[in-house]
Amino acid sequence: MLLDYIIWNVDPVLFHLGNLEVRWYGLFWAIGLYLCWLVNERMYRHENCPAEWADKMFIYMALGVIIGARIGHCWFYEWHLTNDPIQIFGWTFHYRNPYIEHPLLLLKIWEGGLSSHGGGIGLIIAAFLLNHFRFSKYPQFQTSWIWILDRLCLGVCITATLIRLGNLFNSEIYGSPTDLPWGFVFVRNGETEPCHPTQIYEMLYCLVAMAVTWPMYWKTDARRREGLLFGVFLLIVFVTRFLLEFIKNDQEAFEAGHVLNMGQLLSIPFILLAIFLIIRAYKRPLSPVVDQQPVSLDPKYQNNRKKK
Repeated sequence: MLLDYIIWNVDPVLFHLGNLEVRWYGLFWAIGLYLCWLVNERMYRHENCPAEWADKMFIYMALGVIIGARIGHCWFYEWHLTNDPIQIFGWTFHYRNPYIEHPLLLLKIWEGGLSSHGGGIGLIIAAFLLNHFRFSKYPQFQTSWIWILDRLCLGVCITATLIRLGNLFNSEIYGSPTDLPWGFVFVRNGETEPCHPTQIYEMLYCLVAMAVTWPMYWKTDARRREGLLFGVFLLIVFVTRFLLEFIKNDQEAFEAGHVLNMGQLLSIPFILLAIFLIIRAYKRPLSPVVDQQPVSLDPKYQNNRKKK
């Protein structure tokens, strides 16, 4: 006999170190970033890229996604109705954002608040900077920020899946009430009715994105069509994210009553970018294959890489 619903009352804290809480969410973030590095390290070796590229990528991408996710959340979601509206150039604003008035609050990342859309923007900026300041030192490789994101998105699928698992352990960003047998009663949040476990739905579409892009990279010439892998990844993730928002609870009060919530509005530019990249990828010629092993510019990497 199947259950009518699932009682979910998992403690989000993994263990304590004195006054410090180590949460499942943070652990899944760390594991996700590490697995992303492993995937990209394998891909770079497969394409005979310089040995240090995976490490450089990891540093830029980790900083880009964390900083972008934090700033994105604070800018997109932390608007609150105030009894003390302000006027700027004749416009009256009834919502205020504490992070604009007190930007140092951005550093309190342990208090929570990360946005996947902000993380995506951070990754794009980080890829541009990485290509400009690091990868461009190798003229024999025709790389670009899109080339980096084409390879990065496979690992990001794993990272995003684990982050959503962390959201589930935090009992956050779930959906509206449901009578489906897999509904979750989030006891820690005071819920008494089963709700859509949208964290699991989002885990599934991240896995679908990986199931599609992984064979495209390894079994086809998709990696030679700049922007195709990244475009397909964006299309799967943000079209499904847009649709799922219809059954998710609003994250902030200001979203109530709007036709589209903030998550949907932020998804639209990514969907348009995805369509543009896919069309562009098929209109451009295939990029050449590099079959040589370049010498690393960083001596510490020259002797620590195994030959294929």
